[in-house]
This record gives sequence, C-alpha cells and structure tokens, in this order.
Amino acid sequence: MNDEPNPSAPQGAGGADPLDDTQRLDVPRYAPTPDPRPDDRWAWASPGSQGSGERWYEPAAAGPSTTPGYGAMSGWGQPATGAVTPPPLAYAAAPAPVHRQRGGAGVGTVVAASLLSAVIASGGTVAVLDRVGALDRTVAPAATGSATVTGNQQPVTIDESSAVIDVAAKVGPAVVKIDVTGQATDPFGNVPTSGVGSGFIYDSNGWILTNRHVVSDATTLTVELRDGRRFEGRVYGIDTLTDLAIVKVDQTGLPTAPIGRSDGLKIGQLVVAIGSPLGTYSFSVTSGIVSGKGRDIQVDDGSRINNLIQTDAAINPGNSGGPLADASGAVVGINTAVATDSSGIGFAIPIDIARPIMDQAVAGRQLSRPWIGIRFESINLQLKEDRDLPVDNGALVTTNSTEPAVVADSPAAKAGLLEGDIILSLNGRQVDTEHPLDALLVQFTPGDTITLDVLRDGTSISLDVTLGTRPGNL
Repeated sequence: MNDEPNPSAPQGAGGADPLDDTQRLDVPRYAPTPDPRPDDRWAWASPGSQGSGERWYEPAAAGPSTTPGYGAMSGWGQPATGAVTPPPLAYAAAPAPVHRQRGGAGVGTVVAASLLSAVIASGGTVAVLDRVGALDRTVAPAATGSATVTGNQQPVTIDESSAVIDVAAKVGPAVVKIDVTGQATDPFGNVPTSGVGSGFIYDSNGWILTNRHVVSDATTLTVELRDGRRFEGRVYGIDTLTDLAIVKVDQTGLPTAPIGRSDGLKIGQLVVAIGSPLGTYSFSVTSGIVSGKGRDIQVDDGSRINNLIQTDAAINPGNSGGPLADASGAVVGINTAVATDSSGIGFAIPIDIARPIMDQAVAGRQLSRPWIGIRFESINLQLKEDRDLPVDNGALVTTNSTEPAVVADSPAAKAGLLEGDIILSLNGRQVDTEHPLDALLVQFTPGDTITLDVLRDGTSISLDVTLGTRPGNL
C-alpha cells in the first residue's frame, strides 16, 4: 500500500469546503468570474503548510451534490466497502451566464473574437513548435506504482541486486559440492568420518580449488555440480603455505569460474559468496562487502593464516572452499573460515595467493611455495616511533625470538641480507601494510629471481635473490 495520500480520492467525511466543486454555489448569477483556486490545495505535501491535507477532498456536509454515491474513506485513498470512486474533480467552476444587453458590441461578439484570437495564436504556436522540432520529441510516460521511491535510492538497489544475480549466473555453474569420507584416529582406534565442503572449477579439464581442511583426511571424494552431475575426485596436492588444496576429476568440458585479482580490492566493495552451507543448502548465494584486508587469524588446529580478506557475506560450515566473487563475477577469494563467537565476520584467502599453485597443478608440477629465509616485521607509524626508524613503510628484518632473523644458508643469506635491513620494495612494488612482504613473495614460484630494494644504515642498495622452496614443516 502506498503510505502517501492520493490527491485524486476523497479522504473522509467532514464539513463543507469552499473549494469543493460538488457544493451548491449560492452566489448571484451576475457575479464576476470567481478567483482561481488558492495554491494551498497541495498543502498536504509540505510539512508545516497552512492548508489542511484532507479537508478539501471531503464531500459537502449539506446541500445537494452533483456526484452521488461517495462513501467514507477507510485510509489514505482507500475507499470503504461499498464506496464508489468519484470522477476527477474539475479545477474551475463553470462560468455564470451573462445577460445580453441591447446595443453596441455584445458579449457573444467579444467571446467569438476571443475564441478566434485564441485559435490564431494556437496555430502560430503550433507552427513555431513544429519548426523547432519540439513536437517530435518523445515524452517519457509517468511512472506508475503503489509506492513512491526516492530517485537516488532505487538505482542503487537495482544495480546491486542485478550484480548479485549476474554473479550467481556467471560463477554458479562452476561451483561444486564436495562430499568427503575418511577416518580419524582417537584412543579407541580409527573412526569413520564424513563431511561436506565446497570448491570451484577453474580449468575445464577438471581442476578444482578448495580448502586444505576440507580434503586433507579424505579417503574418498565425490564432486557434485549444480546441474546434478556427480564425479569421483582425488586430491592432487596440498598447499604447504595456507589452507588450500587442488582436487582433480577426470572430466573435460566442465564450466569454469572467471579468475580475478584480489590486489585491487577496496574496503566496502560488493562481494558474493557461493557454497553449500551446513552441507544441506547446496549452492547458496550470499552477498556482502569487503570489511577488511590483510587479516591474520588462528584456526582450530593452532596454525595461523595470514593476509586474509574479511567479509560480512554469510559464510558457514560447508561454505569452505567456495568462491568469493566481485561484482563483475570474477573470483577474488576462497572462503575459508568464520569467527564462531560473532556474527558477520568471515574470511577468505585472496585469489592472488592461490594463483601460483593453480598454475602449477595445470602444468602437472608438484605444489610448492617460494622461500626467502628471513623473519621480519611490517613497518607502520608505531613501529617507526618505537624503533626510531627512518621510514614508515617496508619490512624490517628482525626477530623477537631466539631464532635468527636471517636463516643460515637460506636464499636471503646467500644474497647478502642482514638483520636490521629494511626491505622497501620487491621488483619495484612498494612494501607496506597494504602490500606486506609475504603477500608479495607468495605470488612467485621457487627458482624465480627477484630484486629487493633495501635501506641499510641510511644507504639504498639492491639485492637479487633466487627464491628457494618453502619447507613443509614451517
């Protein structure tokens, strides 16, 4: 129901209104033409106006009416049972008849002359409008509907809703549900286990990205597509760095999800999560925003996952491994965890971190991660003040434990990095809190050679480092 009054319908019984054309006009017939209606007939549209919003729509309380059968009103423009909708009200009373006078130019002559002048003027106006092309312009029809929508709100709602619909249509066919069976060991021996997770196809030859914790203890995998097809899957490889894994099914021509970039994500940007929450509501779609970047969390097994995307898009058990996509339908993250003691705090691994192992799998190589062999702290304003550093960005090679800042015989040690060095950039990309060193390093593969710009004792130097392979026990 429209919450605003309808100016074309009566508003209820009340006293006679001097502006109501249905009343009897007890005025002499020789009276001059009545003055135009005052503008306060639309006073209901403006708070604080002097006129009454309902009053001039009410039927006359006394006197004969020229429009019979009007009923009382039951609300804003809603007639009560048995009411008859009135015809539109006239905006001017009919002119009173004027007695003709003998002699001289009669009123009829004046009226005829006025009509002739009006016709001539109208013809001239039409000719001018036709010449300038105004008569050829298309006039947009007035919008109709039961609710009034603010102009700067509706487009936002429509665009956002349309974006979610488009993302679901583009990414949804490539999302998979993964049914897992396995065995767990307890004091009484091996115990059969089962679980459900999600994933998505990124290569049409059956390559699927998911979470490590979804498939790490699996003995059998069943991959189900949204179209109902089910395939037997196998674990191709487990990521040694973060909570990722690659699953393979022996099929070709499968639908794939577009892969985007996570580096350019902005706080507040629209994102869409797709997966099978609770293992029951398969291929569910939720939406939210990017709430934060560069988040670090500690998961159930005590390990830490770094550089995560935080989102308020609903993520639940069973969503793990499913895609987080941006408004264009490109996957920018892999849903991996949710804060259990809160609401609306979920986390996804950036797709830029996953991309190297995705490529390794398709190329048939073993999954591996690069390793440089240092411990460091990301520099911010607070660390700059605490350590009296010359810069407020970069990575300070240091340690807070008994472990060395530079691991002996590591790629960093071989390249000449020292404790106390400040790494300012990697291959020309600035190292800062938005782009920490480990997030930049993970986008390379073992064997790649990178160039580090380093500040040492106030002097800038460049060092070339050939990356090694990250040990599995780190």
